[in-house]
Amino acid sequence: MSYQPVPTVRRRRLGSTLRKLRTEAGMTLDAAADALNAAANGSSDARRWTAPKLSRIENANATIRTTEVETLLRAYAVTDPGTRTALEGLAKDAGKRGWWQTYRGVVGPAYADYISLESDAESVRDYASLVVPGLLQTADYARETIAANAVARTASEVDALAEVRLARQAVLTRSCQPLRLWAVIHEAALRRRFTGRRGIMTAQLKRLLDVADWPTVTLQVMPIDAAPNPGDAGAFTLVAFPGPMPDVVTQENLRGPTYVEGVDDVNVFADAFGHIVDRALSTDATKALIAGLV
Repeated sequence: MSYQPVPTVRRRRLGSTLRKLRTEAGMTLDAAADALNAAANGSSDARRWTAPKLSRIENANATIRTTEVETLLRAYAVTDPGTRTALEGLAKDAGKRGWWQTYRGVVGPAYADYISLESDAESVRDYASLVVPGLLQTADYARETIAANAVARTASEVDALAEVRLARQAVLTRSCQPLRLWAVIHEAALRRRFTGRRGIMTAQLKRLLDVADWPTVTLQVMPIDAAPNPGDAGAFTLVAFPGPMPDVVTQENLRGPTYVEGVDDVNVFADAFGHIVDRALSTDATKALIAGLV
């Protein structure tokens, strides 16, 4: 299986954010290149800026050094220290090797991109229609659901993918700014049973009751008798980041995750999640329902 060593999603996020900041500064590519070259003032270590070079950076087709990010932000009159720190960190980590690359034999490029997103994220809003979100799964539940959807995988590959799914959950308990998770799970996902292995679902429900009390987790259930709502169109995940980086939406299918990255398109999903939350049970009613299913 081929694998891209560079998490291209980081480059895309950095490039799209730099394009947004340039546009907000009212500068064309040519004007920005001229301003950057004027600011360099003939320094010996300056790399000449051109409109094509800026375009390649903004379209994630070229790398950019952290010092160059600083130069761009000065040219765009961006003074917010949080923005500077976030973008310089993104440039620094564009080629960073994550723990998931140990599993590159089973983790494809699209999935690796998603894990990279999740590890950088500040918060995740997840609507799960038929399966409990991966960040909340038990080991047995993860293994069974992966095996069901990865019919071409060997048993060892299924085990490896289950290990990856469990390792991802570390973002919820990391010591520095743990990920905030807001998950809405359809009741149908909680009523599924595993033939001959009833204990799997019981343990999974108990896991949900446990994490429902975590301060960084908000858990709701969409009841089976809920009125029609945007969740009927299927599951999706909204991933949000600190600083100026735009949110990203992912949707899962048998070939792995696909991405929605345009601001207007992402806002459609953000609005949909708000409507889904309104139709779902309250957090207290959610815990009562899950407790009744154990």
